[in-house]
Amino acid sequence: MSEITIVEIAKKCGVAVSTVSRALNNHADINPETKKRIMEVIKETGYVPNNSARNLKRTDAKCIAVLIKGITNPFFSPMIEVIEQEMEKKKYALVLRHVEAYEDEIDVALQLEKEKRLRGIIFLGGGYRHSSEKLKALNVPLIFSTIGSPVSSKISKAEYSTIAVDDKLESSKMVEYLISLGHKKIAIMTEGSEKMSVGQLRLQGYEDALAAHNIEADEDLIRYVDKDMDHYSLENGYKTAKALLESGVKFTALYCVSDMLAFGACRAIIDAGYKIPEDISVAGFDGLNMSNYYSPRITTIKQPLDEISRETVKILFDIIDGESGHQHIYFPGELVEAESTAPKKKKKSAKNS
Repeated sequence: MSEITIVEIAKKCGVAVSTVSRALNNHADINPETKKRIMEVIKETGYVPNNSARNLKRTDAKCIAVLIKGITNPFFSPMIEVIEQEMEKKKYALVLRHVEAYEDEIDVALQLEKEKRLRGIIFLGGGYRHSSEKLKALNVPLIFSTIGSPVSSKISKAEYSTIAVDDKLESSKMVEYLISLGHKKIAIMTEGSEKMSVGQLRLQGYEDALAAHNIEADEDLIRYVDKDMDHYSLENGYKTAKALLESGVKFTALYCVSDMLAFGACRAIIDAGYKIPEDISVAGFDGLNMSNYYSPRITTIKQPLDEISRETVKILFDIIDGESGHQHIYFPGELVEAESTAPKKKKKSAKNS
């Protein structure tokens, strides 16, 4: 029988992988009762956290750090599961660290490298631009997964790897689809980071698609989520969509740059008395499995997470084993048409057009 994984612990407890990780790392931001339940399940199952350097001799430690930006976003859960399985095959320990929205993931990586004997670092999510000085201080192979843009203009791309979908291109594909349904008043919900980010790239794709069809971008239809909350949370999607609806600006479709935001937005739209997609079409991005069980099912761009995860690990170990150098790979996304989008109604509704 194979050893139990952190993902299985999360399923048994009915919580996210990030919650189990916070319990194991004794974070303060976790409900005491939840932590108690998790620790009881860990004791019952005999689970041994493979992110603990205590279980390895420091002289021959084989640790890979995985840094995850985005505590509440379930997008990374299936990736963590695949990465953990692949690490176990290689007899490597996984150092799992969740990075808060306000934290710099490179600073976190530098601290981890001081604390543990790392052989490589995988970044899941996070920023697209980093300090060249800090990156040079990390003396292990770096893999930026789900991040496909150069992370520094001052460092050769031969010194790190990126594996992702082309966020700008795939975002443009979604907006092209909405335009093909007759929508011209298309709102977008994204994050307004001053740094290059996945949200910024998807916003650029939105603007490119509008421009290709001679549709002028309306600043009132570009909505940025609350920067003081988790950028890609249900609550932020709800709050931002509610503000958009209350503004009175006219739109017939809403494109959210993540499925989590789309779920929250749908609730706000329904609460406001509108029907989806009859009154307002809603589209997301990521292809979360829960999209299939939400009502209505969300039209989205599905990312091939299994392929991205396996390629991430393969490239890392090829570099560690000296079999290849760094690579930069784009995987194609898949536009999944579902129940949340429909052709624009010819007859204008009372509040939208």
